[in-house]
Amino acid sequence: MSAFIKVTAAKDILPGQAKAFEVQGRQIAIFNIEGAFYAVDNRCTHAAGPLSEGLLEGDQVECPWHGARFDLKTGAALCAPASKGVATYQVRVNGSDVEVEVHV
Repeated sequence: MSAFIKVTAAKDILPGQAKAFEVQGRQIAIFNIEGAFYAVDNRCTHAAGPLSEGLLEGDQVECPWHGARFDLKTGAALCAPASKGVATYQVRVNGSDVEVEVHV
């Protein structure tokens, strides 16, 4: 079963920024790309680097530790050293709140 969980206010993540949150025991990074929100696991699949601290370029994030890149829309790993993608989560804005869908 899944449910949308309120994580933060939309105003707290400005366009071009990301923040990490603990949601139902998971570390999830939420990115604001020109007003559209995306959520992925916060840990790089290569060496668990914090993706919320990575360089955001378009709809991709680069891990700050070793440079692996991920597509924020699909979670796909785009280059080495990561060979496996990250989990993605559905995001919606409900009023002024950003909510993430997780399995509960």
